[in-house]
Amino acid sequence: MTDCIIFGSLFATFAVLRNQFNGGPSGHQLFEISGLGIETALLLISSITYGFGMIAAHKNEISKVIGWLALTFLLGLGFVGLEVNEFAHMIHEGAGPDRSAFLSAFFTLVGTHGLHVTCGLIWIVTLIVQLMGTTTIPERMMNKLTCLSLFWHFLDIVWICVFTYVYLASMI
Repeated sequence: MTDCIIFGSLFATFAVLRNQFNGGPSGHQLFEISGLGIETALLLISSITYGFGMIAAHKNEISKVIGWLALTFLLGLGFVGLEVNEFAHMIHEGAGPDRSAFLSAFFTLVGTHGLHVTCGLIWIVTLIVQLMGTTTIPERMMNKLTCLSLFWHFLDIVWICVFTYVYLASMI
């Protein structure tokens, strides 16, 4: 619930500051749809692979669960890597968070999402380690997998909102 409040507040802040460029670049000048499409695809596909992992968990197929979680991790890591690269490029070009209110709100919102994805990646690794060497998936582990599933899919929903409201709307 707190994540909903955090992201709701960040989206509201972005809405207020989205046209406050202070002589700096706008989203239309900064964002490229091709790179964003790859980022989005990585995150959405990672949600599908996590879903396959949950199906395997319900069948108690531990090696498949670990495999699907590992693939989910790699896709999420690719997403974070592209996002960090985007941030580094923008800062190198002089479009850092200190340049304008728009960029400050952008970096805060998108960076908070990226931080949440990074926490999800750590959580995935933790569950993979806990699953290694087990022969069955106890109810407690299934609860952990389910909680992470909700968190991971929530991050996808937030990203769709970020992609639509922050990136696409800024390009128009």
